[in-house]
Amino acid sequence: MSCIVTAQTADSQAVLALSSALCHAYPFLQRTVIGTSVCGRPIEALSVGHGENAVLFAAAFHAQEWMTSLVALRLCEELCRLYSGEVIPERFNYPLVAASRTIVIVPQVNPDGVDIAVHGSKAGGSHAAMLHIQGADIKGYWQANAAGVDINHNFNAGRERLQALERSHGIHAPCGRQFGGTSAESEPETRALTALCRRLPFTHVAALHSQGEEIYWQYGERTPPIARMTARVMGSLSGYTPAAPDGMASHGGFKDWFIEETGRMGFTFELGKGHNPLPLSDFEPLWEKVKEMLLFTAVL
Repeated sequence: MSCIVTAQTADSQAVLALSSALCHAYPFLQRTVIGTSVCGRPIEALSVGHGENAVLFAAAFHAQEWMTSLVALRLCEELCRLYSGEVIPERFNYPLVAASRTIVIVPQVNPDGVDIAVHGSKAGGSHAAMLHIQGADIKGYWQANAAGVDINHNFNAGRERLQALERSHGIHAPCGRQFGGTSAESEPETRALTALCRRLPFTHVAALHSQGEEIYWQYGERTPPIARMTARVMGSLSGYTPAAPDGMASHGGFKDWFIEETGRMGFTFELGKGHNPLPLSDFEPLWEKVKEMLLFTAVL
């Protein structure tokens, strides 16, 4: 059976088109706009199921990591196939689980950044001149949003420590990567995700990044004890390594904020290996390697 979500450059228009195609194929799939980016691009969420227990997957926080959008959308497609009975589940009774789950997928948290990474500074609209000066037209460099803020440094977790680390690396103002903004949740992309989490009491969340084939599962004293064992199970399903980030990757991230805010489980999956953006030829083997881990995460 052919897939709707195939290997392609996942800029914002491609992601919107794939979401539309999935909703057309699976009318039970719910599609909502949870916010807009700095440049006014929609940030969408796709929802499967109607249960009380909600789970969130979010992808493409970083501009060069648009491969994660394809993985998130393929996960959505796979869940739709399972729920509709198109494919027979190998490990878990997903249709039964669907009765108690709502699985929400945000395939592209940072649509402006992805478009800038793919198409250059011109994709930043009124910000184009600043973006060009800041290096947005350097191939493989841009990770931030259109305002030069790194979304995964903009969540309110370890804010003071992260700012000190940024300053120690000479980062004081908007740039292509690792600037956390003037304040926590200063960016509309960040606020869209935190508002969603405050509106829906997710039992756990997963952030899709690339690359490294690692699973990050802890942040501070509010990390649930069960998270360590859960990450080990995830590792056994994927071959990925449970680990802890270091340096400037240690604070300010989405899963860091979620754990500290709620005391519930949050995970970051560093998908694939290589250099961002990962080549399209990696998509299918990457998906096959993480498929069971992501489905397991959906039914936890």
